[in-house]
Amino acid sequence: MATAAFDSSVLTRRGVFAAAAGTLLLTACGRQDQQSEDGQTGGTTARRSHELVIGVILELSGKGAALGVLQRRAMEITVESLNLNGIPVGNLRRTVRLEIRDNHSDPREAARQATELTRRDEVHALVGGTSTETSMAIIDVAQKLQVPFMSLAAGDDIVLPLARRTFIYKLTPDAGDVARRMARLINSLEVRRVALLAADGLHGDSGVQAVRRALPDAGVDLVRTVRLPATGQSFTAAARRAVADDLDGVIIWGTAPDSGTAARELRRAGYRGLLFFDSGAVAEDTLSGANAAAVEGAYAVHPACLAANTMTMTTTAELARRDFTFRYIQQHGTFSGFAPYGSDAIHLLATAARAATSVDRGRLRAYMQNQVAEGIAGGYAFAPIRHGGMERDSLGVYVVSLGTWTRYS
Repeated sequence: MATAAFDSSVLTRRGVFAAAAGTLLLTACGRQDQQSEDGQTGGTTARRSHELVIGVILELSGKGAALGVLQRRAMEITVESLNLNGIPVGNLRRTVRLEIRDNHSDPREAARQATELTRRDEVHALVGGTSTETSMAIIDVAQKLQVPFMSLAAGDDIVLPLARRTFIYKLTPDAGDVARRMARLINSLEVRRVALLAADGLHGDSGVQAVRRALPDAGVDLVRTVRLPATGQSFTAAARRAVADDLDGVIIWGTAPDSGTAARELRRAGYRGLLFFDSGAVAEDTLSGANAAAVEGAYAVHPACLAANTMTMTTTAELARRDFTFRYIQQHGTFSGFAPYGSDAIHLLATAARAATSVDRGRLRAYMQNQVAEGIAGGYAFAPIRHGGMERDSLGVYVVSLGTWTRYS
């Protein structure tokens, strides 16, 4: 079974970013090299000297649990695999230890935990925040305390402006890339009039901006944009407003559990046309019993991990993707396309530590921002000028068929 999830295959933009990497590493690492190898100035225990310690802040309860629980499962599977042999870091072989916290879907709690993990527990990096709001709260702490943070949330503002996000990275696709792929799909289906039903908050904001830019270029008319209320409130009125006019399609831009709930309310409002989801919808909750009938036949734009053909897998990344999927199903019954982001975050940090020959926070950051890799979820091309690394050519189109996500194109 593969313990490394990444392949060094080069996709479209990645070679350009990688070519500029070498000259920037020494500058980025210079000041941080004055610290101890563990990224701290003292107090490191003997056990910590043989570990890569990652602080994990997730929505394990509250409104974001539909996504947060998936990430914990994925990370634990990946750490178990990596720790079979450990990670070669300099002259040591380190194991990975996760310090996991439940932020209860509360941004203030996420910020408090990020501070505690960084200062008291002295973690080498932070991972988490499946909602944009919790990620933004962690960002303020991570940037101030200069600890690398891998966000699992959608929302382009997570890594922008780059000058104030030097320690921050995002694994999910950019909203613009998803919207352009969705617009091409809508055009190919000869859909001409659509409404946009966008989630409350920063993720919905990114979607509204991206969809408004992408649809005109595809010859699609955006008839109406309606914002959903906060998770847990009634979506009935918003759904009715969205379908007040004659439409060919409705775009639902949000994350589980909002995506499935919105689809259900649209059907209750009498809408029987096509539905289109962004990648945030791809979780077990969206296909759950209560939502199953409403989402059947719906389309989603999502990275390539969602439906792989095991008969044609030949590359290292494809085989690692198959093994991860098998282990996830073996332990948890069904596979979720959102889960691999957590796995990729751990692998990216492990790869950065190996390349940096150190777990120093500054060196991890420097080597993170030059990684070009193929992960479980898709391809990444980080660069000093780009900290949102999911590649646009990793995206595919899927359709819900008989209660499962099936590759459409």
